[in-house]
Parts: sequence; structure tokens; C-alpha cells
Amino acid sequence: MNARDERIAAATERAEPAPPHHEVGTSPALTDGGALEGSAFDYWLLSRLRSFLGDPPVEFAIANGGRVGAGGAIPVARVTFASRATLASITGDPWLRFGDAYSDGLVVIEGDLVRLLETVYRSSSSGGRRGSLLRRAAGALRRPHTNTLTRSRDNIHRHYDIGNDFYALWLGSTMAYTCAYYPSPTATLDEAQVAKMDHVCRKLRLKAGESVVEAGCGWGTLALHMASHYGVRVRAFNISHAQVQYARERAAREGFASMVEYVEDDYRNIAGHYDAFVSVGMLEHVGPDNYAKLGQVAHQCLGGRGRGLIHSIGRNRPEPMQPWIEKRIFPGAYPPSLAEMMRIFEPWNFSVLDVENLRLHYAQTLRHWLALYEAASDRVRRMFDEKFVRMWRLYLAGSVAGFSCGTLQLFQVLFAPGESNDVPWTRAHLYTG
Repeated sequence: MNARDERIAAATERAEPAPPHHEVGTSPALTDGGALEGSAFDYWLLSRLRSFLGDPPVEFAIANGGRVGAGGAIPVARVTFASRATLASITGDPWLRFGDAYSDGLVVIEGDLVRLLETVYRSSSSGGRRGSLLRRAAGALRRPHTNTLTRSRDNIHRHYDIGNDFYALWLGSTMAYTCAYYPSPTATLDEAQVAKMDHVCRKLRLKAGESVVEAGCGWGTLALHMASHYGVRVRAFNISHAQVQYARERAAREGFASMVEYVEDDYRNIAGHYDAFVSVGMLEHVGPDNYAKLGQVAHQCLGGRGRGLIHSIGRNRPEPMQPWIEKRIFPGAYPPSLAEMMRIFEPWNFSVLDVENLRLHYAQTLRHWLALYEAASDRVRRMFDEKFVRMWRLYLAGSVAGFSCGTLQLFQVLFAPGESNDVPWTRAHLYTG
């Protein structure tokens, strides 16, 4: 472990899930000081937004203008819009424009950002029928970035190639940018990421001398773990140049370059036969139109034998990615439902052996990431600017809320060729070792 890794590991050991975030210069002490202040038009705009969101116990206000209280409840937060024009713009499409206004500093939040977002998610899904209908209608009009060979590379470049140094500030020493697995609630981020990798390897029942292909490998951590701890040979595919370069250098530094090959290429170009196929955190970038192709790749790789595992963010029912995140953070992203994931398996007669939902583990992972991110926010500001700091804070906090509220899921699906009887008799192997 070099000096940089030691510093990251030390910070990760100390990191706790993110504390409540308050805007600078505001007080988190809130009271429901009245239902109506300001002009009738201010009240109409504020009330319209509050109704759209399902009447959450949140106080909404316009700076130097109108205000609506939390409907008699104790407000979980106060949200202040810089102007009537800001509020009017957001009211037209809150799920997209709120994120931009927050990033631009036109929205000030007093209180816990994660708790605010959790409250809004819950109220809008349960009580905001009108808002839900409008959100679905707006979603139907939006076309996510497509995932052709060329566009996929562009989409990935926009998110993953913004700088390894940036991600190293808050991912922990493993540089794993996927859901961790917490064997206990007190596990550290690094412990949980290692536990996740072992959990995946046990599900695949990897044996020394086997070959594995990985579709989408991030910074190469899982491939390196499989080779160093399970004695398998790995070919790992990724279209992010920055990530592949990082992974190759790390494998060479740690003496595993002969066992792990990092290939800078698209999953659609994978060829060869392997004992196991694994994809952790890539399916979100594939898009439903390409699921049958991904299944074909896995089918050709396994050749009627072996095991496969796909780990992906998902939904309980088909629904697009949150529009602001898809536009500003993850272009081309789409979290599938389990029914949609079956498009990968059914055309190729794959048998689904096990499905596990780790959404609460992802909420905890994101709390740790958010805590590290906040601790490094001054460095992020120097790397980029204040808008970037706020944008990624909102993305991480919103993701915590999404998983804690159940609007997002995390599926691990284990599968095998339908004709193969080389399948586990019980699940005992998952919880040993």
C-alpha cells in the first residue's frame, strides 16, 4: 500500500455515515411559524409545489417573499428559493429543475439534506398522485441518452473520466464504486467492500485455475481480488480509458498483471469461453434495448456451462432514471426492474438461481461515501468549483434517500445455463469462509 492509499484507508476507518448537512450560514432550528405569508401569487406558487410533492412536512419560502408552513406538522427542513422566478421555473418540472437550481446556489436548505429528500420521496410516492402522474408524463416525453457503441463511450467518459483523483477522495482505499456488503452495521466502508467482493466470488463458487470474464470493471478492484484471493485468471472489459489505465498500473504494481488482463473495449465485443461471467455495476449503463445482446454475450462466453452474476441498481417496476441525475450525472443510465432483467436471461435459456436485494447495504455505502465527500469538499471545490460541489452533494444525498426509501433497489442475480446441473444444492456456501 502506497502513501496515498494509506491516507485514504485511515480516513475511511474514521468515516462515519454522513451527518446532517446544513447550508452554510443557516440554522437547523425550525418551527412551523404559520401557514401563509407574502403575496397571494407567492402562496399559490409555493402551495402548488407543495401539493405536487404530496404535501410533505417541509416549509417552503421565497427569499424576501412568501412562505408556506408544514401544514401544522413540525417541518423537517426549510427550503428557500432565491426568487419568485426561481420557484416558478422549478414548479414547471421539479424533478429536473430543482437539481439545477440547487447546484447554482438558488435554493438554500436549512436542515438535513438527506432527511429532506427522504421526506419528499415518501410523500410524492404515497400522497402526491398528481405529482406522480405529471412526473410519469414528463418522463414519457424524455428520451434518455442512447447506448450505442459510440454513445456508450461518450456517456461513460462524462461520468467516469472526470478524474481518478476526484473519486479517490471519497470511494475509500478499494476504489470500488458499487454497493458494498455490510456483514454487520458497524463495518467500515473498506471492510464492507471487501466483503462484497467475497460475497460475489462465493456466489460464483470460484476455484483456482478457472477463467472469469468481467463486463465493466471500474477501477479493476474486483478483478484483482478474484485473481489474488481465488487464484482465477480474469479478462476485464471497460470503455473508460482513465479507469483501465489505473487498473493496469495497479495490477502491475501488485504483481498480478499476468493473471488479470484489462481490456479497453465494449462488452459487446467480448469473445472467448470462460468458467464464469460477472458484471457488477454495468447493467445500469446498458439500456433495455441491449439486454438481449448482453445475454447473448454471456451465453457465448459460458457455452452451456459455468455460472454468471449480474449486480445492478434496479426498480420495483419499470421507471426511468431520475431525470436530473440522468441529464447531469449519469447520461444513458437506466435501472431495470427484475422483469426487465429477464430479457437478458429468457432468450438464452438461462436459469435464475438466486436473487438478492441489497438496497439497505447501498444506502449505508452511500452514507459513507457522502461523509468522505463532505470531508473532502474543499479539495473538490479547488479541483472544480462550488457548483460541482453542490451538484455531487445532491446526487449522493439523493441516492441515499432513494435506497433508504425503496425507490431504488440493488439486485444481485445469479444464473447458469439451463442445461447445466453444476448448480449448488443449498446456499450454505454463501455464508462460510
